[in-house]
Amino acid sequence: MEITVSRQDLLRELTATQSVVERKTTIPILSNFLLEADGDRIVITATDLDQSIRTSCAAKVKKAGSCTIPARKLYDYIRLLGDGDMSIKLLENHWVQIRAGRSNTRMVGMARANFPQVPEFPSGSATKIPVASLRTLIARTIFAISNEESRYTLNGALLILKAESIAMVATDGHRLAHIEKGGENFPGINTEKKTLVPRKALQELQSLLSSTEAEFVEFADDDSTLFFRVGHRVLTSRKLTGQFPNYEAVMPRDNNKFVIVRSPDLSASIQRVAQFADERSGAIKMRLEQNEMKISSSSTDSGESEDTIETPYTFDAIVVGFNSVYLIEFLKAIGNEGEVRLEFKDAQSAGQIRPEDASDEYKYRYIIMPMRI
Repeated sequence: MEITVSRQDLLRELTATQSVVERKTTIPILSNFLLEADGDRIVITATDLDQSIRTSCAAKVKKAGSCTIPARKLYDYIRLLGDGDMSIKLLENHWVQIRAGRSNTRMVGMARANFPQVPEFPSGSATKIPVASLRTLIARTIFAISNEESRYTLNGALLILKAESIAMVATDGHRLAHIEKGGENFPGINTEKKTLVPRKALQELQSLLSSTEAEFVEFADDDSTLFFRVGHRVLTSRKLTGQFPNYEAVMPRDNNKFVIVRSPDLSASIQRVAQFADERSGAIKMRLEQNEMKISSSSTDSGESEDTIETPYTFDAIVVGFNSVYLIEFLKAIGNEGEVRLEFKDAQSAGQIRPEDASDEYKYRYIIMPMRI
């Protein structure tokens, strides 16, 4: 294999791919990029066996072929080169030579045959999802995914496609984020398609979506693998198996007390008060009384704090405890702007928060379990 490629083009693709590479692995080949040169392109693949990214860029191919190169070393080295063309040539015993300007480097690669087979994107069965919609869905649910490895089916978000809408749900058992966007058009979906997408794949997807000019993501799956094609990049991920909880059963139906507050005011108050919450639980207390909301916390270690927000409230007084981190993460997800509506039933029942914006095309709800305080 022998090619010449623009350093800027190659670095851009390596940047998009290197986050998948296993840093500490017992299988050395997984620390490598696979480079395959053919025609007028070089294809770059990285995998950790659970997921993979395959991308490509233009290159002058003098001799077609393939090689594997230590990913981190290659990425760090190319980042330090000056702009311009560089050549990559496969030598004997899997060594690879890289020349750029006055720099001449040889790196120790590994046999191409050792690199795992990466699944090919299935042709003909893809659903096109608007990039902007998917980006918003992920940003507003990913923080609610469980971190507990033992709760396997909660380690991802549920993507729900219908003929004219797209939705995503994530929960860790203490809180649940649900967002839906109507007015879509998915001609290939007749009834309802539910897919559990692992958190790791959502993180990769988030980064691919943030750096693409493509309008649509092509999504497909088979028995074991999920495929997302974003422009010329393809992300594959092993499917999460198991049953996602019945989230509709926990959606509050009769939260008849509500208060509307400016999101930046609420966020600032919670952050101030949370400084004095118990470090382990992060618990804060919300007291709603005639036309005011009081947010307070106290702990024997750090002291106590109370903030008051004046806001129209005409229902019976209520006191509810919540995990401050859960509230702050939701407010951050909506950008700490506009107004939010907090809906309650009583101190023991789940509270619901949603943006108070009737014109918003996204229906976004966040359910949070109360804490005993």
